[in-house]
Amino acid sequence: MALLEVSNLVAGYGETEILHGVSISVDEGEIVTIIGPNGCGKSTLMKAVVGLVDVRSGRVTFSGADVSALPPQRIARSGLCYVPQTDNVFPSLTIRENLEMGAFVRNDDFSERMDEMFDMFPDLGSRPSLRAGSLSGGQRQMLAIARALMLDPVLLLLDEPSAGLSPGMVGSVFERIRGINRAGVSLLLVEQNARQALSMSDRGYVLSSGENRLEDEGQALLDNAEVARLYLGGSRDRTESDSPK
Repeated sequence: MALLEVSNLVAGYGETEILHGVSISVDEGEIVTIIGPNGCGKSTLMKAVVGLVDVRSGRVTFSGADVSALPPQRIARSGLCYVPQTDNVFPSLTIRENLEMGAFVRNDDFSERMDEMFDMFPDLGSRPSLRAGSLSGGQRQMLAIARALMLDPVLLLLDEPSAGLSPGMVGSVFERIRGINRAGVSLLLVEQNARQALSMSDRGYVLSSGENRLEDEGQALLDNAEVARLYLGGSRDRTESDSPK
């Protein structure tokens, strides 16, 4: 049984339908990457999985349970956490306070988990009283990931974790992602830096116009001439907005 199973998902905003029957899965221990052109529905898919966009039809199953109609906080409590591309930290709060906010649904003592985050992200641990608004883009991304990890998730969804970062910080972020996976967390990525993401992914999906186009192992997608021509030659710095203007 897959850890996450998305079956024939239809979702959108208002009267606009973005996803037209998308199906994906993530098995335990996997890194899975979703690629595709801007506006194809990648971010909408992420938001629908975690309850931020209503599912019109189809089903989202996590750890064997149907979570399609659950509110986001219930889904997060079940072990499925999401890091959006933008607005993913509280700039006026300190690093420590951001991590505390990440643990908002925990009812136990999470101080040990916070110490683990400071060990995993030394830049954050060295100055926990610094306000998040003064961090660099890469440091903010690290904080956003650490905040999600405060819930000790089974599956982590990352939407464009490398967007807008310097080449050096991109490498650091991807290395952290590998480390998180080695620690036992499964990952689902949406990423414009498709070559680097697919190179470390077990499997990948290509979406186009809100529908499945291709599915294969990460390396096989890298080696696919059509995928290379259509999706692997663009700039890493482009960002996506699925929602209608």
